Amino acid sequence: MKLFRNLSFLAFSLLAFSSFAAKVDTVDTYSASMKKTIKAVVITPDSYASGKVFPVLYLLHGYSGNYSDWAKKHLTINELADQYQMMIVCADGNFSSWYFDSPIDPSYKYETYVASELPAWIDSRYKTVKSREGRGIAGLSMGGHGALYLAFKHQDVFGAAGSMSGGVDFRPFPNNWDIAKRLGTYAQTPENWEKYTVINLLHLLTPNSLALLIDCGTEDFFYGVNENLHAKLIERNIPHDYISRPGAHNWGYWNKALTYQALFMKQFFDRKK
Repeated sequence: MKLFRNLSFLAFSLLAFSSFAAKVDTVDTYSASMKKTIKAVVITPDSYASGKVFPVLYLLHGYSGNYSDWAKKHLTINELADQYQMMIVCADGNFSSWYFDSPIDPSYKYETYVASELPAWIDSRYKTVKSREGRGIAGLSMGGHGALYLAFKHQDVFGAAGSMSGGVDFRPFPNNWDIAKRLGTYAQTPENWEKYTVINLLHLLTPNSLALLIDCGTEDFFYGVNENLHAKLIERNIPHDYISRPGAHNWGYWNKALTYQALFMKQFFDRKK
């Protein structure tokens, strides 16, 4: 809880003394792997017209959501872009992609899109830090799983990752959230479920290979799997920040959680300058 208190004090005290003028745009990106146009929200900070380049926080939505969720439901997201002088890109995960390339449905290649095609598209059109030192990725629920999954597998692309109420082990939920549509049923294709769940990918990490922040409320139905992930990271001596506080699986929780994620990313970007 000490980390929570420190992040809370720093985040809200900094926000209180700033004025904001970030620009929020909806753009059409393109996925060559899926041969389609995909919308995203791009938020540029108030100083974007200056000559400098900016780090980018990629944000992922949850199951049943879309690219516009964060901009519509987190009313001060533009203020975070201004306060921490970073770009924020809200990606689309097509309702229930879980942000991996589906092994059974070739029309779902959202790992390729979010980890490769989207950063390349953004870097080619905006003044960004074009390296892992200037890219972080975070998300809620399905997007929390996606952020960790993509960062674990693409450490050359992302240097920091954050999960808010993340579905970091979906094996206990075999009938939920269209996961079977992406992987096949757990009963028939258990190897897919074992291969694509975040908690089974910790072998990809070495100490400090990624900056990690995991946050989950104690009343969340994903609380147990997040506690397990936290314990396994400790067991493997993987440094990470972990926040556990009262809260459920809802936007009241995520609105606060993003404030801590943004500050965490800002601190990572500053260390890597």
